[in-house]
Formats: sequence, C-alpha cells, structure tokens
Amino acid sequence: MSKATDCAEGECSIDDVNELIVELKDQQKLLEDRLSTVVSMVDKLKHLNELEERKVDEVRQYVRDFLRVFTNDKPFVTPSGFSGDIGDGPTTAYDALPPKPYKK
Repeated sequence: MSKATDCAEGECSIDDVNELIVELKDQQKLLEDRLSTVVSMVDKLKHLNELEERKVDEVRQYVRDFLRVFTNDKPFVTPSGFSGDIGDGPTTAYDALPPKPYKK
C-alpha cells in the first residue's frame, strides 16, 4: 500500500497509478486464491459434520487444520534440519563401514 500513499502524497503520475493497479491486481489474485481455499474447507467441514457416523476425531483434526490457516501463531514444533551427528559424532565412510577384502 506504499504505492497508494506515494500517489496520494505526490502527483499521481501515470506510472504511479499503473504500478498501483498492478499491485492491487496481485493482491486481488492472492485474496481470490485464499477465498477459494476457505470455500472448499467450509464445504468439506459441512460434509464431515453431516455424516451419519460422524467421526469426532476427524472433525476435530480438520478444525485444527482450518484454524492453522487463520492464525499467525508460531508452530508447536520448531522445524530444524538434520545435524548429521549420530553416536560419537561425524565419521567418514571408511570409519563407519568395514573395508571390503581385496580380490585378485
């Protein structure tokens, strides 16, 4: 929205307005994608809730997934990469595996 502020405070040149239009169209596309995701999630939740043999655990898990889309909370588990340390620390292939016997 900085482009809108720049335009409001400045001369609103043709280039400024064109840049603002491009930015607004990008935002529109993002919002349309998110809206379609929400609509499909609502439909699925309705379907899960209206089943004759409603599985409470499945509905609960889906609601949790649904909430994750709308919250900005940090994840429960902090993702981390593999450190590569197993056992006594890093080793070379020669140290980890016994060498094969030499064939003549």
